[in-house]
Amino acid sequence: MTMHGSQTMERFTLKSGAEDFGEGTAVYETEDGLTLVLNRTKDGEALRVQTSVHNKGEKEVTLEMLTSFGLRGVVADRVHRMQSFWSAEGKLRTESLEDLHIEPSWNRCGLRCEKFGNSGSMPVRKYFPFLALENSKTGEFVGIQLYLASTWQMELLCKEGDFLTVIGGLGDRDFGQWTKTLAPGESFDAPQAVIATGTSLLDVCDKLVKAQHPMISPMDQDMSILFNEYCTTWGNPSFENVKKIADKLEGKGIRFLVIDSGWYGNERWWECVGDWEVNENRFPGGMKPIADYVRSKGMIPGLWYEMEAVAYGSRFYNDAEHLVKKDGVPLTVGGRRFWDMEDPWVAEYLSRKVIGILKDAGFGYLKVDYNDTLGMGCDGAESLGEGLRRKVLASQAFFAKIREEIPGIVIENCSSGGHRLEPSMMQLCSQASFSDAHEIKSIPLIAANVQRVIRPEQSQIWAVLRAGDSKERIEYSLIATLFGRMCLSGEIYDLSDKQWKIVEEGMEFYVKCAEIIKNGKTILHIYENTAYNKPKGQQFVVREWNGKRLAILHRFEDSHFASPEFPSGSRILAEYGSGDSDFSAKAWLYEIPG
Repeated sequence: MTMHGSQTMERFTLKSGAEDFGEGTAVYETEDGLTLVLNRTKDGEALRVQTSVHNKGEKEVTLEMLTSFGLRGVVADRVHRMQSFWSAEGKLRTESLEDLHIEPSWNRCGLRCEKFGNSGSMPVRKYFPFLALENSKTGEFVGIQLYLASTWQMELLCKEGDFLTVIGGLGDRDFGQWTKTLAPGESFDAPQAVIATGTSLLDVCDKLVKAQHPMISPMDQDMSILFNEYCTTWGNPSFENVKKIADKLEGKGIRFLVIDSGWYGNERWWECVGDWEVNENRFPGGMKPIADYVRSKGMIPGLWYEMEAVAYGSRFYNDAEHLVKKDGVPLTVGGRRFWDMEDPWVAEYLSRKVIGILKDAGFGYLKVDYNDTLGMGCDGAESLGEGLRRKVLASQAFFAKIREEIPGIVIENCSSGGHRLEPSMMQLCSQASFSDAHEIKSIPLIAANVQRVIRPEQSQIWAVLRAGDSKERIEYSLIATLFGRMCLSGEIYDLSDKQWKIVEEGMEFYVKCAEIIKNGKTILHIYENTAYNKPKGQQFVVREWNGKRLAILHRFEDSHFASPEFPSGSRILAEYGSGDSDFSAKAWLYEIPG
């Protein structure tokens, strides 16, 4: 059930430092030259942990497991995890130890183990690399986030007493097909983990999220609003319809106008991913004319890519030399193959086809999508899992190359919506797609839940506007964006003047709340019904910063409105929405006394 507690580990002895939960360095050694170094450093109100292994012996050593963190003696009775599927990210799963069946055995010699994680290059598909443990008797919580975009695992172990051992890191040989060989003199660093303690789930999540340090572009520091045309053209952008959108948005306070998929290839553009040839029928003269036009209207143009993938209609689909392989043949998933991002030829090709097009046309925003996973692993290293880890790191290195080549560019992290919402990817980007949930009723639930694991200033939430939308529907959509970054889409040139007035009032309210969204702390999150597809009741969330609070109410089916009670002496600064019926919403910005 677990590779923890092996004979190898039994041979390590502590040589320096301390085994405590605090800053410092602990060094462990074996008699034949293996050294483990555990560095713990404070990061705000959290603890950042880095584990390294060094082969100082005379023989080659093969690792089968290396944890990023390990906690012993954890007393807890409830476990909180974050689940994720396409368009249903961030769902909180809370279970007791009894539910998980990891109570100690009668004679304390039967190991109980709950091992979970994710295999592949979509690190947030099924679970986020996150865990929180609660001691309901004392009100104490401990939360953990892993920083890696390939296969990861966490384990809860119970054996000798009424306490847990908690470990996690790279997927091991059993779970992630991973081994790593170290020659004498070589070393290897495990992915980082960040750990925080607190008095509530919201408290530890806030500390973990504030320990994330994303490289947000200087052009994207002020929580500005963007527009993505995907739910306007549905994959059929052209010079004319993007021009029409830009004309309509001129002067309305939109910073970025993003052209999504369909600008390349032929009319079946989804088959052409990998070639990145501009569709001249849609964009005569290439992408520079439309980028220039968007800038002439006072907005920064953006462009969509799925740069790591090669679709079955691409001329490179059968070019096995430059593709990721498993067992010697191109790794194929649902009609997609993948560039070998470690290949210098691939790096040069993508530099021309991605960085070159962006620079030549003058785009200041890049949306990077990623819609299939490498799965259990690939060739290119001593194990499938290590091959996977190396390919993912090479992809991340290309993200860094884009920023170096185009200083100030805003990069959006998207992977079928939210399948890459983990810290090591988030730190490379300015923004991220919170989900592919564009118009469904559960958007407020997903958006509020995702706040627990990524910075709201990076969480791009869509409000898709339709000509047939009622006032309540427009408010419902716009108020959901208060959980992160406001992104508009939809039939904006078909809205009436009355509808536009409602939209603009919502945008004005968002701007007033931007600093609380960016810098604040969520202090209340109430939603008792767990359904995403058919939400019932209501959700109420409060975020606080610098003496001000933002309160957000969404009503669902069979809801019961009760006006929130603000602290005595509070002063309402602004409000938006009605919240007077099922599937309506209201938000308040208010100042608290003292």
